[in-house]
Amino acid sequence: MTGLKPIIVPKNSNYLAVFLSLSCNMKCSYCINYFEEGNFPKQRISGADWVKGLNRIVSRDDVPLTLQGGEPSLHPDFIYIINNIKEDLQIDILTNLKFDVDRFIKEVDPDRLNRNAPYANIRVSYHPEQMDLDQLIPTALKMQDAGFRVGVYGVLHPTQTELVNKALKRCRELGIDFRPKEFLGHYNGNTYGTFLYPGAIDKKFEKECLCRTTELIIGPSGDVYRCHHDLYENFPPIGHILDPEFQMEDTFQICKVYGHCNPCDIKIKTNRLQQYGHTSVEINFP
Repeated sequence: MTGLKPIIVPKNSNYLAVFLSLSCNMKCSYCINYFEEGNFPKQRISGADWVKGLNRIVSRDDVPLTLQGGEPSLHPDFIYIINNIKEDLQIDILTNLKFDVDRFIKEVDPDRLNRNAPYANIRVSYHPEQMDLDQLIPTALKMQDAGFRVGVYGVLHPTQTELVNKALKRCRELGIDFRPKEFLGHYNGNTYGTFLYPGAIDKKFEKECLCRTTELIIGPSGDVYRCHHDLYENFPPIGHILDPEFQMEDTFQICKVYGHCNPCDIKIKTNRLQQYGHTSVEINFP
């Protein structure tokens, strides 16, 4: 890490999002990554570069690195990255669990992913449209039996609410932590989700605003973005984790596309402590 200054996480930061890959081995029709065009950045850095960049970060025990995607396990160095992130950085994983769990169990120490938190450190997205619950449940139980904390989350899309609720009942009966999540976005002319800024996701206008985030958003190329919208639409980044001078800033930045916000950025949700009422960004108008 010679020549790279530590990246200090500001006190108000709530989430450190590490998008190892924006590729996915599923094609859900309502994927929030494609809320607009999904013009994803195509480049991907190596596991060695991920480790070098991430190990610059100085965070707190309650603000882990969350490895995600797409599907993070599609990065060829997925396990190497987990095993080489410095020990004083906590790790969470968002996944569909469609990877070689036997290899994962063999090569990853469960204690590395068992921080004290009010939710599972490995969080699995369940999508009935693309996943077989009869395959997911044994895999989740195998991971739990190996000592990993696994939780399953189902998106309450209007066409799948009944299936998600059935999965919730079945998983909880088997001792798997299953939690439903709001569907965010548009379907059949209706908007779904609870948002702090009405109209911000409607894509009917573009307006300049000042926006301050509580999140670090790192794309698969190592570039850092202001928000999920800028990542998914491949807007110019604000830095790179291998830039020796890059630092997180707790400041308002000018945005000229308010009205095309990604739902993840403006939804009202629970924070890392499971306290409801948090929103990822704060928006003001000049």
